[in-house]
Amino acid sequence: MAPHPLINKPAPEFSIPDANGHMFKFPPEVQGLQVKKPIALFFYPESGSLSCTREACQFRDALTGRKMTDVQVIGISHDSVPKQKQFVESQNLTYPVLSDEKHVAYKAFHVGKSFLGLTDARTTFVIDNDGIIRDSLSDTMSSNAHIKFAIRALGKLVSQPSVESSSKSHDVDAARSDDSSFSQTRDELGRVAYVAGA
Repeated sequence: MAPHPLINKPAPEFSIPDANGHMFKFPPEVQGLQVKKPIALFFYPESGSLSCTREACQFRDALTGRKMTDVQVIGISHDSVPKQKQFVESQNLTYPVLSDEKHVAYKAFHVGKSFLGLTDARTTFVIDNDGIIRDSLSDTMSSNAHIKFAIRALGKLVSQPSVESSSKSHDVDAARSDDSSFSQTRDELGRVAYVAGA
Protein backbone atom coordinates (compact mmCIF):
# COMPACT_ATOMS: atom_id res chain seq x y z
CA MET A 1 0.00 0.00 0.00
CA ALA A 2 1.29 3.47 -0.90
CA PRO A 3 2.15 5.79 1.99
CA HIS A 4 -0.39 8.45 2.92
CA PRO A 5 0.12 11.56 0.75
CA LEU A 6 0.58 13.81 3.80
CA ILE A 7 3.51 11.88 5.31
CA ASN A 8 6.45 14.23 6.01
CA LYS A 9 4.28 17.27 5.27
CA PRO A 10 2.89 19.89 7.69
CA ALA A 11 -0.40 18.86 9.27
CA PRO A 12 -3.36 20.70 7.71
CA GLU A 13 -5.16 23.39 9.69
CA PHE A 14 -8.85 23.22 10.56
CA SER A 15 -11.33 24.43 13.16
CA ILE A 16 -14.26 22.28 14.33
CA PRO A 17 -16.21 22.07 17.61
CA ASP A 18 -15.19 19.94 20.55
CA ALA A 19 -17.54 17.98 22.82
CA ASN A 20 -18.48 21.18 24.67
CA GLY A 21 -19.32 23.06 21.47
CA HIS A 22 -16.19 25.24 21.64
CA MET A 23 -14.24 25.72 18.43
CA PHE A 24 -11.01 23.72 18.50
CA LYS A 25 -8.23 25.02 16.29
CA PHE A 26 -5.80 22.50 14.85
CA PRO A 27 -2.83 22.40 15.18
CA PRO A 28 -3.51 23.13 18.87
CA GLU A 29 -2.42 26.47 20.28
CA VAL A 30 -1.98 27.97 23.73
CA GLN A 31 -2.12 31.77 23.90
CA GLY A 32 -1.56 32.00 20.15
CA LEU A 33 1.50 29.73 20.11
CA GLN A 34 1.47 26.27 18.57
CA VAL A 35 1.76 23.50 21.16
CA LYS A 36 5.19 21.91 20.82
CA LYS A 37 4.47 18.28 21.62
CA PRO A 38 3.80 15.13 19.60
CA ILE A 39 0.19 14.53 18.59
CA ALA A 40 -1.73 11.31 18.11
CA LEU A 41 -4.75 12.27 16.00
CA PHE A 42 -7.26 9.48 15.42
CA PHE A 43 -10.34 9.44 13.23
CA TYR A 44 -12.93 6.82 14.15
CA PRO A 45 -16.30 5.85 12.62
CA GLU A 46 -18.87 6.30 15.41
CA SER A 47 -18.98 7.33 19.04
CA GLY A 48 -20.58 4.72 21.26
CA SER A 49 -20.03 1.74 18.97
CA LEU A 50 -18.24 -1.18 20.59
CA SER A 51 -14.99 -1.00 18.61
CA CYS A 52 -14.77 2.80 18.70
CA THR A 53 -15.42 2.88 22.44
CA ARG A 54 -12.66 0.32 22.93
CA GLU A 55 -10.26 2.40 20.81
CA ALA A 56 -11.07 5.66 22.57
CA CYS A 57 -10.61 4.05 25.99
CA GLN A 58 -7.29 2.53 24.95
CA PHE A 59 -5.99 6.01 24.12
CA ARG A 60 -7.36 7.27 27.46
CA ASP A 61 -5.66 4.48 29.37
CA ALA A 62 -2.37 4.96 27.53
CA LEU A 63 -2.34 8.60 28.57
CA THR A 64 -2.38 7.57 32.23
CA GLY A 65 1.02 5.95 31.63
CA ARG A 66 3.69 8.41 32.68
CA LYS A 67 5.51 8.47 29.36
CA MET A 68 2.50 9.52 27.32
CA THR A 69 1.73 12.61 29.37
CA ASP A 70 3.66 14.79 26.88
CA VAL A 71 1.54 13.58 23.97
CA GLN A 72 -1.58 15.41 22.78
CA VAL A 73 -4.27 12.87 21.85
CA ILE A 74 -7.22 14.07 19.78
CA GLY A 75 -10.17 11.98 18.58
CA ILE A 76 -12.48 12.92 15.69
CA SER A 77 -15.69 11.44 14.32
CA HIS A 78 -18.67 12.74 12.34
CA ASP A 79 -20.94 12.61 15.40
CA SER A 80 -22.78 15.69 16.67
CA VAL A 81 -21.57 17.81 19.59
CA PRO A 82 -24.23 16.44 22.01
CA LYS A 83 -23.31 12.86 21.11
CA GLN A 84 -19.60 13.62 21.58
CA LYS A 85 -20.31 15.18 24.95
CA GLN A 86 -22.24 12.12 26.08
CA PHE A 87 -19.45 9.87 24.79
CA VAL A 88 -16.70 11.84 26.56
CA GLU A 89 -18.60 11.89 29.85
CA SER A 90 -19.69 8.25 29.78
CA GLN A 91 -16.16 7.00 29.06
CA ASN A 92 -14.29 9.61 31.15
CA LEU A 93 -12.16 10.63 28.17
CA THR A 94 -9.38 13.03 29.16
CA TYR A 95 -8.48 14.40 25.74
CA PRO A 96 -10.33 16.50 23.13
CA VAL A 97 -12.98 14.66 21.12
CA LEU A 98 -14.10 16.71 18.13
CA SER A 99 -17.31 16.79 16.11
CA ASP A 100 -16.77 16.84 12.35
CA GLU A 101 -20.31 16.57 10.96
CA LYS A 102 -19.29 18.36 7.73
CA HIS A 103 -16.10 16.28 7.32
CA VAL A 104 -13.85 19.35 7.36
CA ALA A 105 -10.98 17.57 9.10
CA TYR A 106 -11.63 14.34 7.22
CA LYS A 107 -11.15 16.14 3.91
CA ALA A 108 -8.11 18.08 5.13
CA PHE A 109 -6.40 14.83 6.18
CA HIS A 110 -7.57 12.80 3.15
CA VAL A 111 -9.51 10.35 5.33
CA GLY A 112 -12.08 8.63 3.17
CA LYS A 113 -14.67 5.90 3.53
CA SER A 114 -14.44 2.21 4.30
CA PHE A 115 -16.68 -0.85 3.97
CA LEU A 116 -17.72 0.03 0.40
CA GLY A 117 -18.40 3.62 1.41
CA LEU A 118 -20.74 2.71 4.26
CA THR A 119 -18.63 4.17 7.06
CA ASP A 120 -15.80 6.61 7.66
CA ALA A 121 -12.35 5.04 7.71
CA ARG A 122 -10.53 4.47 11.00
CA THR A 123 -7.22 6.32 10.59
CA THR A 124 -4.54 7.47 13.03
CA PHE A 125 -1.81 10.05 12.42
CA VAL A 126 1.32 10.70 14.48
CA ILE A 127 2.58 14.27 14.23
CA ASP A 128 5.92 15.51 15.57
CA ASN A 129 6.74 18.56 17.74
CA ASP A 130 7.05 20.75 14.63
CA GLY A 131 3.64 19.83 13.26
CA ILE A 132 4.95 17.42 10.60
CA ILE A 133 2.97 14.23 9.94
CA ARG A 134 5.45 11.39 10.42
CA ASP A 135 3.31 8.25 10.15
CA SER A 136 -0.25 7.04 9.68
CA LEU A 137 -2.33 3.88 9.94
CA SER A 138 -5.63 3.22 8.20
CA ASP A 139 -7.26 0.04 9.50
CA THR A 140 -11.01 0.17 10.01
CA MET A 141 -11.36 -3.47 11.01
CA SER A 142 -8.88 -3.54 13.90
CA SER A 143 -9.51 -0.88 16.53
CA ASN A 144 -6.84 -2.47 18.74
CA ALA A 145 -4.12 -1.85 16.15
CA HIS A 146 -4.28 1.93 16.49
CA ILE A 147 -3.02 2.39 20.04
CA LYS A 148 -0.18 -0.06 19.38
CA PHE A 149 0.71 1.80 16.19
CA ALA A 150 0.60 5.18 17.94
CA ILE A 151 2.84 4.04 20.81
CA ARG A 152 5.39 2.57 18.38
CA ALA A 153 5.41 5.67 16.18
CA LEU A 154 5.62 8.01 19.16
CA GLY A 155 8.49 5.91 20.52
CA LYS A 156 10.40 6.57 17.30
CA LEU A 157 9.89 10.31 17.76
CA VAL A 158 11.13 10.10 21.36
CA SER A 159 14.24 8.24 20.19
CA GLN A 160 15.07 10.85 17.57
CA PRO A 161 15.90 14.35 18.88
CA SER A 162 15.74 15.75 15.36
CA VAL A 163 13.48 14.01 12.87
CA GLU A 164 14.44 15.42 9.51
CA SER A 165 13.82 12.57 7.14
CA SER A 166 12.62 9.01 7.33
CA SER A 167 15.57 7.92 5.17
CA LYS A 168 17.88 8.41 8.17
CA SER A 169 15.78 6.33 10.56
CA HIS A 170 17.74 3.08 10.20
CA ASP A 171 21.06 4.78 10.98
CA VAL A 172 19.55 6.64 13.91
CA ASP A 173 18.04 3.46 15.38
CA ALA A 174 21.35 1.62 15.10
CA ALA A 175 23.29 4.46 16.70
CA ARG A 176 20.93 4.53 19.64
CA SER A 177 20.81 0.80 20.34
CA ASP A 178 23.26 1.23 23.26
CA ASP A 179 21.79 4.47 24.60
CA SER A 180 20.49 3.80 28.11
CA SER A 181 17.96 6.64 28.07
CA PHE A 182 16.52 5.35 24.81
CA SER A 183 16.32 1.83 26.21
CA GLN A 184 14.55 3.07 29.33
CA THR A 185 12.03 5.07 27.27
CA ARG A 186 11.45 2.09 24.98
CA ASP A 187 10.85 -0.20 27.94
CA GLU A 188 8.39 2.22 29.54
CA LEU A 189 6.50 2.66 26.27
CA GLY A 190 6.39 -1.11 25.98
CA ARG A 191 4.76 -1.34 29.39
CA VAL A 192 2.14 1.22 28.30
CA ALA A 193 1.50 -0.83 25.16
CA TYR A 194 1.06 -3.97 27.27
CA VAL A 195 -1.44 -2.27 29.58
CA ALA A 196 -3.35 -0.69 26.70
CA GLY A 197 -3.50 -3.93 24.74
CA ALA A 198 -4.50 -6.12 27.70
